[in-house]
Amino acid sequence: MSLVTWQDLCIDAVDVDVQAQFWAEVSGLEVADVEPPARLKGETRGHTMWVNPVDRPHRVKNRVHLDVDCAAVQDLVGLGATVLAPASETGLGWTVMADPEGNEFCAFVRAPDQLPDYRIHGIGIDCRDAEAQARWWGELFGAEPTYYEEHDCWTLTGVAVDERMTLDFAPVPEPRAEPNRVHWDVVGQADELIARGATHLWDQPHWTTLADPEGNEFCVFPPD
Repeated sequence: MSLVTWQDLCIDAVDVDVQAQFWAEVSGLEVADVEPPARLKGETRGHTMWVNPVDRPHRVKNRVHLDVDCAAVQDLVGLGATVLAPASETGLGWTVMADPEGNEFCAFVRAPDQLPDYRIHGIGIDCRDAEAQARWWGELFGAEPTYYEEHDCWTLTGVAVDERMTLDFAPVPEPRAEPNRVHWDVVGQADELIARGATHLWDQPHWTTLADPEGNEFCVFPPD
């Protein structure tokens, strides 16, 4: 039994309009509301992405990043992205890039017949203890994480937008230094999550902001 269900994605932005247009093009979503916070919509409510205004720029490597599909890396460069680490140089199956505000993301080139309408297929989460984080979130979503030795990461599948989208928890040596610029929202009961180890941060009229055991912020909306 799950304690939470997926609601949506959020990304912080200094220039909401630029970031909303960029991520709409990259993700395959449509800009529905342009006034901050901007709302990008897709096929279902779970496909929603909010672009939230903040006054702090990107300063350190993101501990939460998005993995996207694309037809070509140059297509993303044409939209305003920057190449940080080409797959041709790293030998990995993806190219590390940055969006117009410096937020890192990973681009996976797909054949035309394998390019879906919704092109965000994963969320990467840097962790001090990747297994513990994956199991904590797995208990909330009611899913068992899988360990992939070749990538040294723990993965949750089928808990987000669709069966294809994954949450990938990987160990990193550096500590968390700043609030995340990318987070996801869930539907659930905040008190139950606090009892499971979440930390209460603050309340808003329609949601509660919590942090997971490693300090990653997320928002909890009560069930309808």
